[in-house]
Amino acid sequence: MEKYLQIFVEAYRGYAQYLWYEVTHPSWHNYLYWLIAVSLFFFALEWLRPWRKEQPKFRKDFWLDVFYMFFNFFLFSLIIYNAASAVVVNFFNDGIHRLFGFDLQSFNPLQGAPLWLILLVGFVVRDFIQWNVHILLHKHPRLWAFHKVHHSVEQMGFAAHLRYHWMENVVYRSIEYIPLALLGIGLYDFFIIHIFALAIGHYNHSNITVSGRVSGGVVGFLIGLLIATSSIDIHLLSPNAPLYVQLLTVLLSTLAGAFLLGPYMKKIFNSPEMHIWHHAYDLPKEHPYGINFGISLALWDYLFGKAHVPYSGRDIRLGFPGVEQFPKDFLHQNLYGLKRK
Repeated sequence: MEKYLQIFVEAYRGYAQYLWYEVTHPSWHNYLYWLIAVSLFFFALEWLRPWRKEQPKFRKDFWLDVFYMFFNFFLFSLIIYNAASAVVVNFFNDGIHRLFGFDLQSFNPLQGAPLWLILLVGFVVRDFIQWNVHILLHKHPRLWAFHKVHHSVEQMGFAAHLRYHWMENVVYRSIEYIPLALLGIGLYDFFIIHIFALAIGHYNHSNITVSGRVSGGVVGFLIGLLIATSSIDIHLLSPNAPLYVQLLTVLLSTLAGAFLLGPYMKKIFNSPEMHIWHHAYDLPKEHPYGINFGISLALWDYLFGKAHVPYSGRDIRLGFPGVEQFPKDFLHQNLYGLKRK
């Protein structure tokens, strides 16, 4: 017991130090400032080229969703989640080791693989797990009560991406842990996977519409930026490559993304045109639990018959039956679903 108490205290202290370091040390590898930069990028696009032109610039619940962004990615972990999960993970790993003699943390089938392959496998496997968990959140009544917080959005914008009940963190991370640990990915996602997932999630909730070539170019730009800043060591660039080589790398990667990925982007990745239907107030009768469950990738919905984009959903009503009576403030939304009716 003393061991787990020490783990709890150290994890609490460690995350508080990490969060303070994030705030005080801007850098290419700083998640807090990536969150701010990606958010400002999509916010600017919404102002300059809105898809729903009648929607207010500061849409309904905009500031509530901004608070959710920082709460769910930083404050919730500081308050309890990071420390509690560290205890649970160690307790679980110790139990597996005692029962089966198997050290889950030392198992790493991807050991020695190139970092780009580890990240690709981690991204795809994680996204497939999350796609299945997302369906579970819609089908199980108790989990749907938590997931209603995310679907209480009535005017869509980039910040709605991170409006969700804190219990979703618990559900997603608990189900993700074993598969990712068995792959050697670990409990916490890689930084680069986070950035891609953040950018795609912001994109598919944004009040914008762009062609596949544009979104493919953005993906190419992010890949080129990661290569140029040596975030991914694939032996194309040395860490000390001249600035013009780094800029050329970003440019070529952007063009490759636009012309090679562009024609297929809407089928590969989630998009505002597809995801708006997931938030539709009125669901098709043949899909009573929902449609378009993709988190980052649209592939799963097309492969398993969950895709539904009948026409431009720009002006469809959002929410769910009863959303008019759903709590409007942060506190009551995050207490919702904790008590049985």
